[in-house]
Amino acid sequence: MTDSRARFLALGAIALVASTATADDWPAWGRTAARNNSCNETGLPSNFKAGKFLGASDEIDPKTTENVKWIAKLGSQSYGNPTVADGRVYVGTNNDVPRDERFTGDRSCVYCFDEATGDFLWELNVPKLGTGKVSDWEYLGICSSPTIDGDKMYILTNRCEVTCIDINGMKDGNQGFQGEGAYMGWAPGGKSKTIEVKQTDADILWSFNMIDECGVFPHNITSSSIAIVGDRLWVSTSNGVDYGHVETPAPFAPCLIVVDKNTGELVAEEQSGLSQDIFHANWTSPAYLKEGELEMAIFGGPSGWMHAFSPTPTTDEDGYPVLEELWRIDANPAHYREQDGKKLKYATRGGPSEVLGTPMVDGKFVYAVIGQDPEHGEGVGNMVCIDAQKGEIVWSYDEINRSLSSMALVDGLLYTADYSGFVYCMEAKTGKLVWRHDTMGHIWGSPLVADGKVYIGNEDGYLTIIPAGREYAKDSVVEVDMTSPVYSSPIAANGVLYVATHTHLFAIAESAGSDESEEKK
Repeated sequence: MTDSRARFLALGAIALVASTATADDWPAWGRTAARNNSCNETGLPSNFKAGKFLGASDEIDPKTTENVKWIAKLGSQSYGNPTVADGRVYVGTNNDVPRDERFTGDRSCVYCFDEATGDFLWELNVPKLGTGKVSDWEYLGICSSPTIDGDKMYILTNRCEVTCIDINGMKDGNQGFQGEGAYMGWAPGGKSKTIEVKQTDADILWSFNMIDECGVFPHNITSSSIAIVGDRLWVSTSNGVDYGHVETPAPFAPCLIVVDKNTGELVAEEQSGLSQDIFHANWTSPAYLKEGELEMAIFGGPSGWMHAFSPTPTTDEDGYPVLEELWRIDANPAHYREQDGKKLKYATRGGPSEVLGTPMVDGKFVYAVIGQDPEHGEGVGNMVCIDAQKGEIVWSYDEINRSLSSMALVDGLLYTADYSGFVYCMEAKTGKLVWRHDTMGHIWGSPLVADGKVYIGNEDGYLTIIPAGREYAKDSVVEVDMTSPVYSSPIAANGVLYVATHTHLFAIAESAGSDESEEKK
């Protein structure tokens, strides 16, 4: 396998909504638990210049940028989507360009920057599991998107941990968990040491290890992002198959769990047999639907089914708290699973897929697409609209290819993308195609719809800007060279567009000029 599997985890990849989100911040993957990748920001740029590298270095010359407020250097691979809340910007990356000499080699990071200036504030720096590609693929970094709720950040680390962090870092003292030095200094083979804790380190409040507590076997990497609803965290576990893709080492481990956000204690887990049918891995992120009295968690299954779970746990015959499954619906057309009486194999071009892109909810309706690890190549896809109240499909669209993307819904129009590089605009009620645009490059992330524009990045390093709405004209589409592949999804907050490439985080604003922008080391 190549590092293309690694690049996958812009799914999300994959963080959900914080319950205390303000109108202008973007505190989680999808902004809210509905996962509608859109917002009401205005004044966002229709064009900009990301700049050029200084000679043979990986530094960008700010004098060559246009409408760029600031640029922050990341590692060499970045898949986690940025989030913005309360004057801070958070993003996952790797440690290939260390910001601190205490941390060397392959490690995983979350960086926290000042929203106004791009100045570095602190980092969560996490050692690898030591399992190699099977559960913690080399140089991936943190692939989860941070979820911010009040004065806390919630993240899934590369070590299969649900972790709660003080957003102030160590600047206001060491709260909660007191073992950060030993945690940062862990190493396999008896090489662990305790690292001196500084004010630029993350302040860990608590951590829940899903391997130890739930028996999870993460495949390749722990991905996806956390949904916060009230005092509870809804978490995908990344449980998956073994390195040889033959067996599922933990067939009875949960794919979805609920954790108390204040204590880090397990509240409940699904026991609906999802792990027994895993195709490959469980990387999607949950969404949450609340429409009047209708309330449920929405989860894309690892064998291509959509699942709804009750927000109120029940107990099994042994008195153990479990999540009650309300319905399940196959997001694959029947002919993807079987033709002429023969079952079609997974990872074949015409065969079935899992749900990898994050489901989106709007009112009582759920929207989702199916897809596979990009290492499996291109293949047939499907998009579904589900009536969550009735538990039945309203419409489906099988002229889309495999997709990793989530969606955005604005003014009755649904926007998404597929791995083959196409961006789709659909009628949300009918599933009728309005227009389709080819970006000519593989797409891993999701479209952002804001200020009358559709923003989407691709593997070739271009950010495509398409006017939103029914009218489509190819000559009105803008392509911006971002200097490096874009595997994450653009976001917008407080009048600024944020785009994370493999190596840099760009804060882009219409009023910014080349003389104002600055690259933050």
